[in-house]
Amino acid sequence: MAEPLQDHLAAQDSEQGSGQDSLLEHGLRSGSLLDDFKLRDSPLGEREQQILALERQWWKYAGAKEQAIRELFDLSATHYYQILNALIDTEHALAHDPMLVKRLRRLRTSRQRARTARRLGSDA
Repeated sequence: MAEPLQDHLAAQDSEQGSGQDSLLEHGLRSGSLLDDFKLRDSPLGEREQQILALERQWWKYAGAKEQAIRELFDLSATHYYQILNALIDTEHALAHDPMLVKRLRRLRTSRQRARTARRLGSDA
């Protein structure tokens, strides 16, 4: 079962013994989902690698993904998904994390097909 994000963050804060109130307005600590992130030697920039890292692991934590996007990248969900969609179309992203990028491409395609079917009024 997914660990509630708030519990995960509280455990991290107590382990670090920071004593500082690092929770932001909505209870998310900036960078919390990317604590294990390691910058790899890649043509992708740091933010692009972080976006892929978030997509790889966000589901492990209960909570709103859109809220995490806002806290981690200071982007609206719409802008984030525009960047993500452009990113997963690049060969550099495919080389960086082939399984993840292929999965994200498949999900995008299936969602596009479902939207098209709804518009056309069929179940195709």
